[in-house]
Amino acid sequence: MNTVPTQEAGMNTLPTQEAGMNTVPTIHVADPVIQVRNLGKVYGSFTRDSILQTGPEFGTARDPRTGSIIAAWNVNFDVAAGEALGIVGESGSGKSTVLRCIAGDQPATTGDVRLACHDNGEFNILHLDPATRRRLRIDKLSVVYQDAAEGLALGVTAGGNIADPLTAAGWRHFGRIRERAADLLRRTEVPLDRMDDIVRTFSGGMRQRVQIARALANNPPILLLDEPTTGLDASVAAGVLDLIRRLLEELDLAVVVVSHDFAVIEMLTQRCIVMQHGRVVEDALTDQLLEDPQHPYSQKLVAAARA
Repeated sequence: MNTVPTQEAGMNTLPTQEAGMNTVPTIHVADPVIQVRNLGKVYGSFTRDSILQTGPEFGTARDPRTGSIIAAWNVNFDVAAGEALGIVGESGSGKSTVLRCIAGDQPATTGDVRLACHDNGEFNILHLDPATRRRLRIDKLSVVYQDAAEGLALGVTAGGNIADPLTAAGWRHFGRIRERAADLLRRTEVPLDRMDDIVRTFSGGMRQRVQIARALANNPPILLLDEPTTGLDASVAAGVLDLIRRLLEELDLAVVVVSHDFAVIEMLTQRCIVMQHGRVVEDALTDQLLEDPQHPYSQKLVAAARA
């Protein structure tokens, strides 16, 4: 039984320190497009002590008594238009869990997530029904996954993958849909002579480019990138990163970039939060974090990246 009061229950009455909640200062921005407060995700049943006895201080996100995983707890951040926020940490830190809870791929256990593009940011989207959450993915919020198979229909053509969100948004004219798909493939540097090829025949780097094109189909104000270059060869990854950086410079998007690679974070983001065992341990400007990390875990990550 969950005995930790959640946001849905009204308010968390546990004292911050006692609840194992993160007291890392959050950098707030004016007019945030994305606002995340007290986001938490727990796998399995948990109690108050599950929160108290997990996290960086205990070196684990697993409750030793119940086996439950406190994958993320009390995660807070804002992202403004034209800004990219990085979430960095080792495998199991909770960074991808946070992104998937925002995207609606996984239900959050607790928290408050508001999007300026949905009801002027006045409603917690975690309380939306599944169908409404899915509709947000049409033109409000898009995700680029590490595994392109999560974001693309591999048995469909490149043009068909882009047509899918367009038709969901109400596009009906075949010629205009095809013209839009061609424009997006051109911008993401996919050869137009491959527009009618099945995506399964594409290389990993080319699949990512098609996935990015699909994500941008309806000009969403929010883009979530989950390890977009992990698993790609270094030269291919560099090309994809160059593409993403150029698109971020051209488009006025609010972007969240999840990565374990500081090179990716440094290249794409202006601010960054560092996660360890499900908790945020540092929140800073990216250049400041790389030059002078404050938390021992951040120092370890930066030193490893610089080695």
